[in-house]
Amino acid sequence: MLIEEAVRRVGSLSEVLEPIANQFEKLGIPDSIVHWGHPVMMAIVVLVMGSFIGFAGWRGRVAADTAIASKSLADHRKLAPWMFLFIALGYTGGVLWLVMQDQPILESPHFWTGSIVLGLLAINGTISMIGFGGNKVVLRTFHAYLGTTALCLLFVHAVLGLKLGLAI
Repeated sequence: MLIEEAVRRVGSLSEVLEPIANQFEKLGIPDSIVHWGHPVMMAIVVLVMGSFIGFAGWRGRVAADTAIASKSLADHRKLAPWMFLFIALGYTGGVLWLVMQDQPILESPHFWTGSIVLGLLAINGTISMIGFGGNKVVLRTFHAYLGTTALCLLFVHAVLGLKLGLAI
């Protein structure tokens, strides 16, 4: 029963997104860009921004020099919301990419890892936005490890995406 409900929703989700995907198809974007545009753009966000933001966050935690720690944390604080925005937009583009490639959405492990990463990053951003619960060490530590987990999962996500892109 649960599988039947999921299949019904997949059909309706694809049907809802089909008109949007059709608008992109009407733009006459070359197939190679449709096929590899999302992966290339997201690879830049993950590899460049994600790596830098993760590095800056950890450097801010462990640097002995307070000036370096403060600068790193400031960089982390400025760029992390932008990365979340780009990943959320990329997630949306990735779902449309699946529709444009006539691929089932909920059957893709790439879709699920992307969904989990977006959720983890949303939780992490919320922890930060509430001031780490009054600057509690345990929430700062949880934030650091949750962010690291999200970045590691993004690399798994990338491998799954590459596998998907090569299979289509």
